[in-house]
Order: sequence, then C-alpha cells, then structure tokens
Amino acid sequence: MTLEIVSDTDEKLPFQPESILTPVVQAILHRENCPYEAQISLHFVDDDVIRQYNREYRQTDAVTDVLSFPLVSFPEPADFGFAEEAASCFDPDSGELCLGDILINVRRAAEQAEEYGHSLQREIAFLTAHSMLHLLGYDHMTPEEASVMEEIQESVLQDLGITREAVLS
Repeated sequence: MTLEIVSDTDEKLPFQPESILTPVVQAILHRENCPYEAQISLHFVDDDVIRQYNREYRQTDAVTDVLSFPLVSFPEPADFGFAEEAASCFDPDSGELCLGDILINVRRAAEQAEEYGHSLQREIAFLTAHSMLHLLGYDHMTPEEASVMEEIQESVLQDLGITREAVLS
C-alpha cells in the first residue's frame, strides 16, 4: 500500500501522521477485504484550499473539515469484483489500485478535536477512516448508510486503540 501524505499548509501537526494514519488506512483496507495493493493520497490543507475545492467540486462555498475524491466508482461499497475489468483503476507502474485523494483541513480538525474533547491525532485518524470509506464507495446520505459508516469507523479506531480517551504519541 502506498499512502502519500503531503502538507499543503503552514499548520504544524504535533505528531508524525504516517505513524497513526498508515495503520488506519491498512485496517480499513483489510476490514473491507481489498484484494489489491492500494494507492491513496492524503493532503493536509488550510481553510482557503478546502473552501476552493468544496466550491469547485461540490458547489458549496464553505470551509469544511475533510473532502474525499474517489477515483473508483464502486457498484456497491467495497465491491472489488469489477476492478480487474477496469484496468484504468490501476497505476500502470506500480500495479496498485488508485483509490483517490483525501484533503483534511488541519485547523478545522483541531477545532473539532477540542469541541469533542479528544486529541488531534484521534480526530485526524477519524477523518481519515471516514474518507477511506468514501474512497471505497460508502456514503451517508441515509440514516442506514450513516450507521454503517459510523460502525466501521468506530470499530477500526477501537481495534487500533485510537479512542477518545487515548493520548497518542
């Protein structure tokens, strides 16, 4: 698995994101039985950048915490059966399944961490798990869909010991 992490903001994180986010991404892929090596790009951004993307791609002129840009159109969430017929889903050099891009607004994540009373690491891990599910075709447009996503996110974070109470290093 390749997780490219890029910081496009002056906001500094008080932890090494690779050490927390790589296990989150791997756990989601494992839980969803991804049969391929995968490629994901994660960008830490500021208010201006995320607002610009939100306006351009979602027609919503507002700052948000996270945006996901899937590169694969799953017929059903995490249904990998079609992928071999869709060669365009794979990086021709690495052979990895190109899942997409995640943009996390660091300032907004810090505000939410404080609001919810947990660490910034936990908030960013949660946003990463949430976005990974979007990259795998999940959505939360209905209460049922939201419930499924919430259960998976919480289960993965709990299994990794990334709880609201945990202080991560």
